[in-house]
Amino acid sequence: MADTTPRVQDDLYEAVNGEWAKTAEIPADKPSTGGFQDLADEVEKKLLADFDTVAADSSKAPDAFFAQAVTLYQIAKDYDKRDAEGIQPALDRLAELEAVTDFASFNDKAAQLDADLFPLPFNTGVDPDMKNTKINRVELVGPGTILPDTTYYAADNEQGKKLLAVWRDMAEKVIALTDLDEAEQKATIEDALAFDAAIATHVKSSEEWADYPKGYNPQSLEEVDAQFGDFDFAGYAKAAFPAVPDTIIVGDPRFLKEFTQLFDAAHFTQYKHWAYINELLSLTGYLSEDLRQLGGTFGRTLSGLPEAPSQAKAAYRLANRFFSEPIGIYYGRTYFGEAAKADVTKLVKEMIATYKRRLSNSSWLSQSTKEKAVVKLDTMVLKMGYPDKANEVYDRLHVDADANLLTNVIALSKARHAFNVEQLTKPVDRNTWNMPGHLVNASYDPSRNDITFPAAILQAPFYSLEQSASQNLGGIGAVIAHEISHGFDNNGAQFDEFGNMVNWWQPADYDHFKELTQQMIDEFEGQETEAGKVNGKLVVSENIADAGGLAAALETAQNLPDTDLHAFFLNWGEIWRQKARIPYQQLLLSVDVHAPAKLRANIQPRNLDEWYTTFDVQPGDGMYIAPEKRVHIW
Repeated sequence: MADTTPRVQDDLYEAVNGEWAKTAEIPADKPSTGGFQDLADEVEKKLLADFDTVAADSSKAPDAFFAQAVTLYQIAKDYDKRDAEGIQPALDRLAELEAVTDFASFNDKAAQLDADLFPLPFNTGVDPDMKNTKINRVELVGPGTILPDTTYYAADNEQGKKLLAVWRDMAEKVIALTDLDEAEQKATIEDALAFDAAIATHVKSSEEWADYPKGYNPQSLEEVDAQFGDFDFAGYAKAAFPAVPDTIIVGDPRFLKEFTQLFDAAHFTQYKHWAYINELLSLTGYLSEDLRQLGGTFGRTLSGLPEAPSQAKAAYRLANRFFSEPIGIYYGRTYFGEAAKADVTKLVKEMIATYKRRLSNSSWLSQSTKEKAVVKLDTMVLKMGYPDKANEVYDRLHVDADANLLTNVIALSKARHAFNVEQLTKPVDRNTWNMPGHLVNASYDPSRNDITFPAAILQAPFYSLEQSASQNLGGIGAVIAHEISHGFDNNGAQFDEFGNMVNWWQPADYDHFKELTQQMIDEFEGQETEAGKVNGKLVVSENIADAGGLAAALETAQNLPDTDLHAFFLNWGEIWRQKARIPYQQLLLSVDVHAPAKLRANIQPRNLDEWYTTFDVQPGDGMYIAPEKRVHIW
């Protein structure tokens, strides 16, 4: 039988992963398998076993935080109690929203509703000021939509119509279990859908949010309040925050400008019905098994999942959501350790040194811009493996073993919200980690100029002491350099070494950088996948980081005494291994700032001259592009 495996020269991804894909099966409760997801599944399996060990013998809990997480896990698994209570805990909670009968009472109670975590026609939070990251500011954005992105609401988007039909059916079945009569049920659903459709016309799309410096629009409290019409935003702000904010960072100025078109006294009932059904649906995962299954219908449809996660997995994931950092610290100490942390920290420093060399040798950056870029690299903070201790917010989280699951979830959520609000009057904590140690991922934070590498990603095929140095560089080395590159992508390039949004470029350099960015957009724009076409603007920042990361890792590999570029590129192809359900792929194409996995594996190597010499790739081969079309940025 003839071998149908493509040549590397024609399709790196399929050559490396094709045989695996033929037999790989996506678990019924997952949207995808392979690569990152396989590692995440193994991490979850280990931690579930550890949770069960502590649940059987509380003396084996490594610390008080882990013990609290396991207590929440046990409460979540008590389906006898959950089934006996049915929908009543949700109805008890919704009584507070029901008591808000008109626009005037909403004006009076908006801050309390926010503190109690009910949906409002706008969202606020506290985050570092992009132009002065030593201080925190109140940020204001619009509410979310039912569908994943505003593009789903286009008149010709059939997928959006089908998804809304699924949502409607689910909502009708859940609301039928409440104490509302049939007329009230129908009015609630119709008003909620009308309000949601209106939201979609006033808020940003995922593509617009991908340019996150454009989310920085400071306005005075008086300016903001004036645009809220009859809603007393100033009164809300005075009651909601520990100090009256003089400045609000408006994430979406158009939403604010058009706010009165969405919400005023005439639209109050629409809003209230929208808030009621959205809150009700959001609570189903903490109620009976029937409601957990029913309330998850829309989410499963979005990702194409045939099944909900098991009760045990759902309980673990819930506990993990509230206690992720302490769980990650436990995971790091137990399964990773200080020696591995030191080894990988050394690799990161090597990659930063490579990046410095590449920036210093850049043919298009001026000397002053190069010097400032190197300063940014020198100042970059490394967060490796797991933090030394959990954030102080975890001291606020207390699980009541005698209370039901929903009561605990609301109390924990309110405690986290209150902690976030309190940060307004406190200096920014630059030691905060934005990923826990057991997450299979990595990140760069432009507002802190730090990179985070959780312990869980530091496994094969990304990293292993049993892999060659070339393989490791094609895996974790490229991922490390990818995160470093985010400091110089189309977003990160607008922030300095302290994470402040300032222009540190010479004008001609930045103009050229924007031209190169457009080349990267063009390279991916309209690329075909089995689920649809790629939006080049949405994914450009991650593609710039992939390109820079692979190039820097390649240069590091070339300096090895026993370099093996075959192994380097093959491992790069393997780390993007993924098999995903079509609905999930469609979802990612709409909202994810990362390109599809196969394109990440195949497009970036073609921009590197060494790709062609390593595998003798020639014109006519599938993995060939002409030299003048190869995109080189970093």
